[in-house]
Amino acid sequence: MTFRIDYSVWDHIEVSDDEDDTHPNIDTPSLFRWRHQARVDRMEEFQKKGEDINKSLKECRRKLTETQKKLQELNVSGEAKAELSKVQAEEKKLKKEERDWERKLDEYNREEKKMPWNVDTLSRDGFSKSIVNVKPDPSEETEEEKEQKHKTFVEKNEKQLKHFGMLRRWDDSQKYLSDNPHLVCEETANYLVIMCIDLEVEEKHALMEQVAHQTIVMQFILELAKSLKLDPRGCFRQFFAKIKTADQQYQDAFNDELESFKERVRGRAKIRIEKAIKEYEEEERQKRMGPGGLDPAEVYESLPPEMQKCFDEKDIQMLQDVISKMDPTEAKLHMKRCIDSGLWVPNAKEAAGVEKEEEATYEEVKQEQGEDKTE
Repeated sequence: MTFRIDYSVWDHIEVSDDEDDTHPNIDTPSLFRWRHQARVDRMEEFQKKGEDINKSLKECRRKLTETQKKLQELNVSGEAKAELSKVQAEEKKLKKEERDWERKLDEYNREEKKMPWNVDTLSRDGFSKSIVNVKPDPSEETEEEKEQKHKTFVEKNEKQLKHFGMLRRWDDSQKYLSDNPHLVCEETANYLVIMCIDLEVEEKHALMEQVAHQTIVMQFILELAKSLKLDPRGCFRQFFAKIKTADQQYQDAFNDELESFKERVRGRAKIRIEKAIKEYEEEERQKRMGPGGLDPAEVYESLPPEMQKCFDEKDIQMLQDVISKMDPTEAKLHMKRCIDSGLWVPNAKEAAGVEKEEEATYEEVKQEQGEDKTE
């Protein structure tokens, strides 16, 4: 038995515009674009017509359902005949409209089948599916594990990290990361941040700004990888391709982040310097502490001017005269503070010549720190 193949389905295909012959004086590409745009406009207009018909048909059926429900309620309740007749007339009208819209929809469907195929309707996607390999999130690390991981990484790669931090050109940075892809990670960014702060503390401002630039490069790569949910080692080339051909807006965003980062580095370095100064001053203060736990410099500042003059001139007799003229309680308090700070030490042999209520007299401490303060 022989089966005939019906090829008539191919008789109404609107062939591609580029098969038509055009006059030499006509811009062929422009003509093709105009023809294609005109065809697309006709298709959109036809599609909108179908959508309007379907929308009107649904609205008509909704009204008809409501009218039939209302008519049923009137029949049950036995309302006035005038109202009942009005609703029945409305139902009849809506049924007629429904048939009209159904007829228009049938005509639209027949017209759609008769339309010639073209490049936009000849084939359509049966399905569309994209599969992206996503790196699973690693298990949460403890602070101790992160610290040990960073320490181990720096010990192995410190020389390479410093080299990358000193690069200037985009191409040099990309090539170096291509040769050393293991550097594209969070540990590198953390190391460069610390390096920037160290350089700023050492007042190497130009070097700090250079390393800061590379720090932001690494942070942008990590952010790009995070947004794409990819391993940073697999997308750093995308960053360099983008930054080298970036528009002004993207470049401004990079520069703004760089300037903001440098300001944060300066602020962090300032805090570190202030902290170091305070620690140094506290260490020096602890070294000056006397046997009673008082700072001789602070005690000296709290003494009356007359007693300070005695220390300045290192005159024991003058000190005895000043003490004898002071209130005994106040004099005793000042001398006790001098002993506790190590500014003076008691000498039992001279006790009687200083003050009757005191069991000891005082001599100047020969320690270097006490002498520096009284001079």
